[in-house]
Amino acid sequence: MVSRKGKTNGDAAAAAGAGTMERAVIDRDGLDALIAALQDDGYQVTGPAVRDGAIVPGRLATGADLPMGWTDSQSGGHYRLEQGDPDRMFDYVVGPQSWKASLYPAEQLLFTARRGEHGFTVDEPRIDAPRLAFFGVRPCDLAAIRTLDTVFEGGPFTDTRYQVRREGVFIVAVNCARSADTCFCASMGTGPKAAGGYDLALTEITAEGRTRFLIEAGSERARPILANLPQQPAGAKDVEAAETAVAKAAKAQTRAMVPEVEALLKRNLESPHWDQVGKRCLNCSNCTLVCPTCFCSTVEDRTSLDGHEAERRRRWDSCFTMDFSYVHGGSIRRESSSRYRQWMTHKLATWHDQFGMSGCVGCGRCIAWCPVGIDITEEARAIADSEGRK
Repeated sequence: MVSRKGKTNGDAAAAAGAGTMERAVIDRDGLDALIAALQDDGYQVTGPAVRDGAIVPGRLATGADLPMGWTDSQSGGHYRLEQGDPDRMFDYVVGPQSWKASLYPAEQLLFTARRGEHGFTVDEPRIDAPRLAFFGVRPCDLAAIRTLDTVFEGGPFTDTRYQVRREGVFIVAVNCARSADTCFCASMGTGPKAAGGYDLALTEITAEGRTRFLIEAGSERARPILANLPQQPAGAKDVEAAETAVAKAAKAQTRAMVPEVEALLKRNLESPHWDQVGKRCLNCSNCTLVCPTCFCSTVEDRTSLDGHEAERRRRWDSCFTMDFSYVHGGSIRRESSSRYRQWMTHKLATWHDQFGMSGCVGCGRCIAWCPVGIDITEEARAIADSEGRK
């Protein structure tokens, strides 16, 4: 099993070469065989599926459940599915939902309390998490899972609920052969090729009118699964085709994060540009909801009308809500500009202080799903440009 405690983006890059043990080429029948093998091993296979006009994680029974023939169009405040090459299965990038919800659900019951003859009895629910196989994890989302591992398991305290769900998850990554207009993973060092942390990695390649998949093993437990798939040896041309596809995806990215953004934001906390972006921001919290690494939460207590039962729940929250920063006397971030500054500087700067890594993986979801199309890369560049005007 791949070690994950405390892994940083830099550690992942160093592990990329060491993680690859075997390579082969499979076809669509091989994909079906892979899904079946995971199911036979007791995994519940979850992968990309078309639902409600988007590609989101869903239950996979066979390869036919994958979004074959679909692609997506994304830009600031825009996401649409479109018909693409009918022979390709992974010709899209990321949708609005990441794998975070499977590891860190949007709402969790922490405990229940019941009044009895001798006072209250408190019970914590047992977490019966299924063995999960994440199928089709993009490199940026793979980096996001490593980030969540660091947040919830890498410090002095471990979130046991996250740990139970994360333990034993089998990851089948898919390297990207195309980029959306919103992607900037190349500048964050998180894609478009997976850098370790997976069990198996697929790259979709097309040669001589045939679509096939270069498959690579990245963990010991993946080796017997790979060995039993219908396959062909990976030749030099197959490896070259996969590398060319990934390089093409990286070259196609038009957005990039500015260099040394951590230091840039820390020395511009009083920049007037925060007021400019604050006037556009709707404080809807869409960016934090779709972000694969945002983990802010709140706790709610609910009590029955007769006072005999109570429960405590944790649910996702956002630093864009007024109540999130509420203390006695009111909210400490009343202006939209201060809430946006808190989110962006935490994500790109002070996250390094807390966890030794960036909180952004360059997936571009916050750009696509912002109703007014605010672009985190453009805002960082605008602040960098403003330094020259001072």
